[in-house]
Amino acid sequence: MAIIEWGKNESVAIINMCNGANKQNLTFVRQMNQCFDEILENKEIYSIILTSTDEKNFSQGIDVEWLGQKMNEKDFDSIKLFMYGMNTIFKRILFMPVPVIAAINGHAFGNGAMLACTCDFRFMKKDRGFFCFPEVDISIPFLPGMIAFVRKAIPEYKFNEMILSGKRLGAQELEDNHVIVKACENKEELMEDALAFARTFIKKRGIFGELKKRMHKDIIRVMETDDKEQIDSLNLFIEG
Repeated sequence: MAIIEWGKNESVAIINMCNGANKQNLTFVRQMNQCFDEILENKEIYSIILTSTDEKNFSQGIDVEWLGQKMNEKDFDSIKLFMYGMNTIFKRILFMPVPVIAAINGHAFGNGAMLACTCDFRFMKKDRGFFCFPEVDISIPFLPGMIAFVRKAIPEYKFNEMILSGKRLGAQELEDNHVIVKACENKEELMEDALAFARTFIKKRGIFGELKKRMHKDIIRVMETDDKEQIDSLNLFIEG
C-alpha cells in the first residue's frame, strides 16, 4: 500500500503524503526516496510540491508507536536505519536540483515541521493546522543537523522561541515572521498559490543544484559528523 504518491502537473511534481497523520517510519523513508528517484528521472520536472491528502495533517513527525515497539524489541538496527534514512531524505531535499515547496495543509509537528524546514519555500493554510516543535515537552533533543537546517528556514529570534517553548504557531504568525511565503485562506487557495509559485521556476538543474550545495554545505557537514555520533549511540532521549 502506497503511503506516499506523486503526480505531474505540467512542470511540477506534486508529492502527496497519504497516510492520515503521515507519521514517519522505515516505510515512509523507503517510499519518499522512491518518489525522489522517479521525479529526478523525469527531465520535464522543474519543481516539487510536498503536501498531504489528509484534512487535518501535513505530518505529525516520527511514528512514536513504531519507534517504541522497536525499542522494546531491542531492534536498534532498525532505529538507526530509520534515523539515517530520515537524514538522507533531509539531505536530498537540501541538495535537490529543483525547488522543493512545502504546501502545509494541516498540523506539522516535530519531524513533520522539520521536513517542511528542509524545503526551499513554504506555504500554509490559515483555516486549520499548527506548526510546532514539541521536543522540549517530550524530552527528545534535536540532532545537531536538525538545528542547522531549521535555522535556515526560521529567523533566529523566532527559532529560539519555538525550540525552547514548544509553542504552536498558526499560518499568519509564520507569515508575519517570514517562515512561510504566504498564509493561504484554505486548502484550495494553498494549492493554487503553491502551484503558481512552483511554475515560475524553469531553471537548469545543474546551476540550481550547485547553488544549493554551496548554500547548504555547512549544514550537511554537521549532519554527516555530529549527527552520526548521536545516532550511533542512540542518544535520542533525555531523562530528568
